[in-house]
This record gives sequence, structure tokens and C-alpha cells, in this order.
Amino acid sequence: MDCEGWAGYNTLIHEAIEEISAKTPDAVNALSGKPMKFKAGETELPFLTDDFVQTFSQPNFFFHATTLYDLLRMDGVKLSKMDYLGALRFNQE
Repeated sequence: MDCEGWAGYNTLIHEAIEEISAKTPDAVNALSGKPMKFKAGETELPFLTDDFVQTFSQPNFFFHATTLYDLLRMDGVKLSKMDYLGALRFNQE
């Protein structure tokens, strides 16, 4: 997988969004609690789907989101903490 810089990463992100958008909530929910294997080269790690998301995927996502945020700031993109955090949700009581 050769990304060729930011344009390549942008393409990969759009491809991932298309793949995810093609899935229905019911199809995704049906995977909950199922055994799976994460494969990277010769390594295979057995997980249940929920554990994979919570202990591997989410931490990796936040690590990479933070790293991208840092790289963009280092390249002079004007980002603030609020750009990273997103919209705040307030209690409407």
C-alpha cells in the first residue's frame, strides 16, 4: 500500500468511508461477540470482535488521530484543541 503523501492518505480515507458506508447497522451489530483473528504478516492474534475494537482498534485510532493532528500542526496548519475535540455536547436540563 503506497500512499504517496497526503493525497494518497486522502484516497485511503475516502475508500475506507465508502467501505464502511456500504455496511448496514444490523450487519455490523451481527458481528458483536464473534471470534476473529487479526493478521499482520506472520502474526495472528485471536480476539472476540468487541475486545478487538475496544482494546486494539480504538486505542490505535486515537493514537493515529493524535499523531496526524501533531503532524499537521507541525506543518503549519492552524488547528486548536477544539478542532481535535470536536463539538461539545451539553446537558440540556
